[in-house]
Amino acid sequence: MQERKANIAVLVSGGGTNLQALINAQNKGVIKSGEIKLVISNNSGAYALQRAEKANIKTAVITKKSFADQQSFEDAIIDELEENKIDLIVLAGFMSILSEKFTSHFKNRIINVHPSLIPSFCGQGFYGLRVHEEALKKGVKVTGATVHFVNEIPDGGEIIMQKAVNVLDNDTPESLQKRVMRLAEWKILPQSTELISKKLIER
Repeated sequence: MQERKANIAVLVSGGGTNLQALINAQNKGVIKSGEIKLVISNNSGAYALQRAEKANIKTAVITKKSFADQQSFEDAIIDELEENKIDLIVLAGFMSILSEKFTSHFKNRIINVHPSLIPSFCGQGFYGLRVHEEALKKGVKVTGATVHFVNEIPDGGEIIMQKAVNVLDNDTPESLQKRVMRLAEWKILPQSTELISKKLIER
């Protein structure tokens, strides 16, 4: 008998390298308790959408400018998620802060990957290259990535997994960003997705 799998939606805004890591992990059986059923982007030009289509995953584009305010934008996302019976939401480079109304609607069912060891270099305004620029400016010897639950505080939810990555003397923000993705983000995001999917279907 085919066991039930958690239905996963991935929210993206850009190139979708973390989405690709999730698709690859699903193909390899790292993610086996859940299945990516939907990719939602708030940017119609996101390359992530092409990655999803190539993997035969349903896509939806919901842009903020199509709506009068944040609430109607979020309501449209909620409608899409509920229509597709989504159990788990993975934020993979989704460049839009979600309100408390949204996060409490899916309590403990939204996860995000952040490119530092929280509580360092996180919170409002810390995303993308800025995280790595600040880490290098501070002179830290170790950085990494964190997967955490999403609540109304940016990067404020409970930590699920962390993985450390060494900082090299000749690192630039770009080289550090690439290494953190390859050695940490692309490993712990799929592992955490599997862990939470498994918990959701065992409830």
